[in-house]
Amino acid sequence: MKKDGFEKYCFLFIIFMIGSFIGFILENLYTILIKGQYALRQGLIYEPLIPIYGIGALTLYFLLNHRVLKKSDKYKIINVFLISFIAGSAVEYICSLAQQNIFGTISWDYSEKLFNINGRINLFHSVLWGLLGVFFYYIVLPIINKFQVKSNVVKYGVLILTMIFILDTIISVASCYRQKERRENIAANNKIEMLLDKHYPDEFLNNIYNNAKVVEKNK
Repeated sequence: MKKDGFEKYCFLFIIFMIGSFIGFILENLYTILIKGQYALRQGLIYEPLIPIYGIGALTLYFLLNHRVLKKSDKYKIINVFLISFIAGSAVEYICSLAQQNIFGTISWDYSEKLFNINGRINLFHSVLWGLLGVFFYYIVLPIINKFQVKSNVVKYGVLILTMIFILDTIISVASCYRQKERRENIAANNKIEMLLDKHYPDEFLNNIYNNAKVVEKNK
């Protein structure tokens, strides 16, 4: 059954939130299991989400769910992997570039890894994107496509979560941008910037975004 406009939005928002939350879990498990220590990995100040994974999930949904692949293609799993490999790498590269240009920081650097491009992506993590795409296509996508957004409880829930997400995003972006201004010795010029300085100082943000590294302008 075809979804109306708001139902479609709810559907896509749920995919985004699930992807962002799974990313939060994966990143934090990685720090514990691989690095042997716990260090918070979080994309927003208040919510346990890493939006790059949500963007990746939406990208894979649109690419893999809209007749990009033929049902009769005997090499389908390879094509799913390659599409996810390329799309995931592109999302990761663009997000890294945007973070650096807007906030003057990067949250990952693969410069010392083999087969990397400008330290923003590398072969190993691109392969992981490909594998995630295969999992998404064969396991997650069939479940998602059966999901119907008909319940008013779900719709109101999405509305509430949307407002929370927008507010958290605004606060997180504004706080990180203001931190960049403080590094450049730009004084607060209005009440909003003063509030950001008071409630979201460097020590607080560095604890939330402990893997963010400042990038020099000439780099």
